[in-house]
Amino acid sequence: MNEARQEETIPSPGELIRLIEAVARERDRNAFKRLFTYFAPRVKSFLLRSGLADPLAEDVTQEVMIAIWHKASYFDPRQAGVSTWVFTIARNQRIDRLRRMRSRPGDILVDPSDRPDVSPSSEDIAIVEEREEGVRKALSSLPTEQATIVRLSFFAEKPHAEIARELGIPLGTVKSRVRLALNRLRTLLDND
Repeated sequence: MNEARQEETIPSPGELIRLIEAVARERDRNAFKRLFTYFAPRVKSFLLRSGLADPLAEDVTQEVMIAIWHKASYFDPRQAGVSTWVFTIARNQRIDRLRRMRSRPGDILVDPSDRPDVSPSSEDIAIVEEREEGVRKALSSLPTEQATIVRLSFFAEKPHAEIARELGIPLGTVKSRVRLALNRLRTLLDND
């Protein structure tokens, strides 16, 4: 009864450090069980909020907990708190999983059955087409240098540093042109 009550309480930061250290030094299964009980539901919730489908969030949560078991000796309380360390692992595991999935085109990130089946109305389609035409028109009125950078940045989704290398111009110039282009586009689109 006392052990069950102990698991229900929220561990203090000092207790979390002691638990991680017990896992690192002694491979203490009871300490890991406490960490698992405390962190697994929180990590899964974090992953769900980040957009992962439930089964995928469950899988990544398991990977995070395994990583905690294997990497406990790397934890340094002078660098970060246990929660920060755990959620950094979770974030990194999520990114790694998404990268692996992108390299396998048959995989999906979200269960399609979770999405509502909503077909756009003809009015919605007309509004989108009108908006797209306005953006195309506004984009064509930009100076060539600005339009090129906007296309590379927003349509090709290239980072500013890559655009600078590709075009052979300084990074600051890329950023200035993006800022100027967006201000100009905003003005043009607001006036329509």
